[in-house]
Amino acid sequence: MSDVERIFEEHRGLLFAVAYRMLGTAADAEDVVQDAWLRWAASDRSGVADPKGYLVRITTNLAVDRLRTAQGRRESYVGPWLPEPMLTAPDASEHAELAESVSMAMLVVLETLSPLERAVFVLKEVFGFPYAEIAEALGRSEPSVRQLGTRARKHVEARRPRFPADPAAKEAAVDRFLAAALGGDINALMEVLAPDVALWTDGGGRVRAALRVIHGADKVARLLLKVAVQPFAGVDPGEWRLRVVRLNGEPGVVIDGPDGPLMAMTGALDGDGRVTEIHMVGNPDKLRSVAEGRSLPL
Repeated sequence: MSDVERIFEEHRGLLFAVAYRMLGTAADAEDVVQDAWLRWAASDRSGVADPKGYLVRITTNLAVDRLRTAQGRRESYVGPWLPEPMLTAPDASEHAELAESVSMAMLVVLETLSPLERAVFVLKEVFGFPYAEIAEALGRSEPSVRQLGTRARKHVEARRPRFPADPAAKEAAVDRFLAAALGGDINALMEVLAPDVALWTDGGGRVRAALRVIHGADKVARLLLKVAVQPFAGVDPGEWRLRVVRLNGEPGVVIDGPDGPLMAMTGALDGDGRVTEIHMVGNPDKLRSVAEGRSLPL
């Protein structure tokens, strides 16, 4: 391996982690990392004193450009758009801040930021880059980048889950949720759900899914119980296999059919351990990483 390749491979995990948080899909993130490699390999590296910073700069700008293009497509997406779920290591909860930054709930919030706000938030709040380096990376003045960071942080703080539960509470909530949903007991399910729970179902026009976010415990519970007894993507519930896994740093559920994953589910909790958000991804295009067993580097 040449020095050019060695240096890039040393930072590949970080570059993917930045790009995924910027874009929300593994395919887009991988494309950005590949483009970053091509630019790195073709560049004059003689004056590069900090390869890590240089590579993050390339990756961030490529991700910002790609996100601007992607936002137009996502506005015409069939139904709610959710990020692509990815498996994470069992010890992800030991890195609480990094794990939270890739949770489905957080990525949904990041979707509401502008591309530049998202870049500043990811680089500053997640990876701890100083504003001076971020300003250089984005070709902006440091005061303007600080403004972007302040605006993004306030926006995220106003919308992020307010009561992060400990890992044991999250796992217990998943168990209660599954028992209630699969048991067909609407009263038990209502006890698990927060009154203002929101259900996001992403089918992308490929599989059956609600075309809008569903709000309220009663509506969400009835829809979940209905889903639990109907075929999905042509597979009867009797052929489903459920497994509890780590998805985006959180306990989640994957429903497998005979030919691979049918759906991936995650959620967010309030301070009482009740479910405030449910994210159900059934679009097969977004289940490839789960099907491949690909793990997300934090």
